[in-house]
Amino acid sequence: MPEAFHVLISSAGRRVALARLFRKALAELGLPGRVLAADCSRVAAAFHDCDAGFQAPRCREPDFVPRMLELCRAQGVKLVIPTIDPELPILAAARSDFQAAGATVGVSAPPAVEIGNDKGRTHDWLVAEGFPTVRQASAAEVLDRPDGWAWPLLAKPRGGSASVGIAKVAHADDLARAAAGGEYIVQEFAAGDEYTVDVYVDRSGRCRCAVPRRRIETRAGEVSKGVTVRAPALIELATRLAERLPGAWGALNVQIFADRNFERLNVIELNPRFGGGYPLAWEAGARFPEWLILEALGRPLPEPPAWRDRLLMLRYDDAVFVEARAAGLDG
Repeated sequence: MPEAFHVLISSAGRRVALARLFRKALAELGLPGRVLAADCSRVAAAFHDCDAGFQAPRCREPDFVPRMLELCRAQGVKLVIPTIDPELPILAAARSDFQAAGATVGVSAPPAVEIGNDKGRTHDWLVAEGFPTVRQASAAEVLDRPDGWAWPLLAKPRGGSASVGIAKVAHADDLARAAAGGEYIVQEFAAGDEYTVDVYVDRSGRCRCAVPRRRIETRAGEVSKGVTVRAPALIELATRLAERLPGAWGALNVQIFADRNFERLNVIELNPRFGGGYPLAWEAGARFPEWLILEALGRPLPEPPAWRDRLLMLRYDDAVFVEARAAGLDG
């Protein structure tokens, strides 16, 4: 019987669907193992839907990495899966420590994470590499010369995540108010439909799969309705980008706006992690969790799949029910 392979979902929060896909991946690979959740709160859905849940400090607290390493050693974890942007640079920098504890962290190398997590660096890198993107500047630069821009514009926190703090600004006063709370970048609006391309980059740096999905409807920064689209222009662009990104590995997603004929493309963001809408790519045939497990075991990957085109995902609310005392709500 093969050795148990345990997976730890970090900052698990609401990522119940992703955790269940890792459970399916273990079953389909014929590997015994559990899918565990780590989160700062016991009142988190995935904390209770996983095989076991463990409290951990918030990722920016100094005890976060020591606690995660402790969990890996105590629970025999073989693979750690980050889920939120703030923890990516922290876990990427500690990959060797986790390896020494017997666990692989499913995250790209620090250079890729640094580019993806900073919207200013993302834009500079896209321009330097010759990838199509929208005009962008800091909020201060735009406010210094507001007449040089076609309003309205899109203002975003430079290190933002999950659409928090994003604002449509109609004029300079709007931008000044929006940017008062931190460091903001400003982008021109991109024309066309928004697509997220889920990509998988193997250990050699080869992009093994790219699945575009059109965002039909979003809620709280995540896609709630989407459809896979076999668009060669999107696949080619996302593949080139992923293979140029230094130190990319595992699951990433690239956000691209495209016109109807896929002739005008603009890359808006890249995220070196699983996207919230990734379950659609899994259902279409892109088995990223299986591939992460295989590479963590040092096994070869299968050939890229013929994933399903025009597969529609319609997400809905579900619930996890537990005794209040199990979530620390005794009082």
